[in-house]
Amino acid sequence: MKLSGHIDKVMHKIGGEEVLKHRLRLKTTIMVVKQLALQGSSFRGHDESDDSLNPGNVLAWIGFAAKLNDQINSVVLRNAPGNAKYTSPSIQKEILGIIANRVRCKICEEIGDSCFSILVDEAVDEAGREQMSIILRYVSSSGIVTERFFALKSVADTSAETLKQAICGVLSRYDLQIEKLRGQGYDGASNMSGQFNGVKALFLRDCPYAYFVHCFAHRLQLALITSAKVCDPIWDFFSILDCIINVVKASPKRIRELQAIRKKDLDGMLDAGEIQSGQGANQMTSLKRSGPTRWGSHYQSILSIINMFNATCVVLEDLCRSKEGEQRAQARGASKSIKTFEFVFNLHLMKGIMDITDFLCQAFQQESVDIVVAVGFVSMAKVKLQKLRDEGWDKLLQEVKSFCSKHAIEVPNMNATLGRGEKQTTLEHRYHFEYFNQCIDFQLGTLNSRFNESSVRLLQLSGALDPKSSFRSFDEENIYRLAEEFYPRDFEGNEMNCLKNELGYYADHVVHSQEYDVSSLAKLLEKLVETGMVARYRLICRLIRLVLTLPVSTATTERSFSAVKHVKTDLRNKMGDEFLADRLTIFFEREYVIGMDEDSIIDEFAKLKDRRVQLTL
Repeated sequence: MKLSGHIDKVMHKIGGEEVLKHRLRLKTTIMVVKQLALQGSSFRGHDESDDSLNPGNVLAWIGFAAKLNDQINSVVLRNAPGNAKYTSPSIQKEILGIIANRVRCKICEEIGDSCFSILVDEAVDEAGREQMSIILRYVSSSGIVTERFFALKSVADTSAETLKQAICGVLSRYDLQIEKLRGQGYDGASNMSGQFNGVKALFLRDCPYAYFVHCFAHRLQLALITSAKVCDPIWDFFSILDCIINVVKASPKRIRELQAIRKKDLDGMLDAGEIQSGQGANQMTSLKRSGPTRWGSHYQSILSIINMFNATCVVLEDLCRSKEGEQRAQARGASKSIKTFEFVFNLHLMKGIMDITDFLCQAFQQESVDIVVAVGFVSMAKVKLQKLRDEGWDKLLQEVKSFCSKHAIEVPNMNATLGRGEKQTTLEHRYHFEYFNQCIDFQLGTLNSRFNESSVRLLQLSGALDPKSSFRSFDEENIYRLAEEFYPRDFEGNEMNCLKNELGYYADHVVHSQEYDVSSLAKLLEKLVETGMVARYRLICRLIRLVLTLPVSTATTERSFSAVKHVKTDLRNKMGDEFLADRLTIFFEREYVIGMDEDSIIDEFAKLKDRRVQLTL
């Protein structure tokens, strides 16, 4: 009996040591896979045999870890048993699946019983597959507005019914109820925002309180494109600008010449003290192409041509002398156009307008911005554009003349007469009223037509909660109506009466307190959470959360597609849909992954299915 007991102890000890070896081997693979996923790096190599000089990143990094640690070296790769190496593609996918699923569960845990919104967009990946990105927007328990990448779903087509079923499938898998949906954020495509058969309309049939908001950044871009199409001077200007940039960037040789001239110009300005040196200042760039679907690209294109104006002119002049045929004709036409007063005038006019609108573009892309602030920004932009129209003519004309003088461009006589009889006018009058005023008027008109929230009652009533300017817009009656008309499902029974009572105390305590004099609704909620006032004003805070949940733009979905391009490249275009979605979840929501415990991942891995070796004691 004693001998038998001793043998059992020895066997248990040996078994325990084997389990530890298996866990160390698997832990090494988990750490490597996790780190590669966080960096968006490739996993596999073309040849993963033992003698391969390039076996892929997973095997290479495991080998690197083995060289640094003798204990790891004793259990991995060639020293691992053939049936438990834990390096196969299927094992890598299982590990990724566990980590990605934990991230999604953590997001669901943060949402809890709260309401949320969805932001959805679709794009074609490197393999030509239609991918749909799903982002969840919600307010965390600490009162912070949060947007999280949740899923990437491959769809057979982009019909509204197909997209809606795919979205519902993802939400139901993680027990996120459609009844809790309080906002939808899409672009203006008919399959997404169609009034009767779009995804928006289909969700509204299931949940009438899932209010749709057309992406503000997308609307701003459409406003720019629309004004360019209907205003001839703007359309002609951007056509010439695109032509100039295309000619200069047509070959690497021209780009190198452009950058060399720009460097010489910068050195001269630094020596003359015209510009200051510093970290990140005066970096070498190139001309930027604009695109109809790239937010803010027109502004960047204008800034680049202003900064590299002299270098661009020199390159075009060299092309006129050195090239023949069609290329010479293109360069001559571009060189002639760029050195005209009209082009320089429109260049600075559009810069002045886009100095204002680009602020909107950048603000709309912040995930923390709320719908009340966004509408306020649009109103401020309209005021600034009107001020530019009323007071900015003299300053703009002086800037244009100064720029022309610096670059030896002839400035015409602005008092020269044009036309005859009653139609006779001056050149300055033409530029002032037919270019300057008309251009700004078109921009204001398109902003008014694209951002007509003044007629939307939901946003009107939401403005009553805005704490800006010491709660100037605060209105108890409108706040009560907001809850009564738009969120009746979230305030049931006697809660509406309780809300009215809360508003009275809230007006005396919060509205008239300097402590809560903040600039946005999001910051107000954070302050209420910080000071412990959520319990006292729980119904008002609930209403604030609902308003903050409304989406503003689909910028986060656009960022997710940028991540797709980083992860699924032309060399990795056969990546499976689930594998891609898991990798993207880890890559995008890395803050959940970095501190994830590998031992707990091993325990979950062991429970997924029966394993050939024992991983737990």
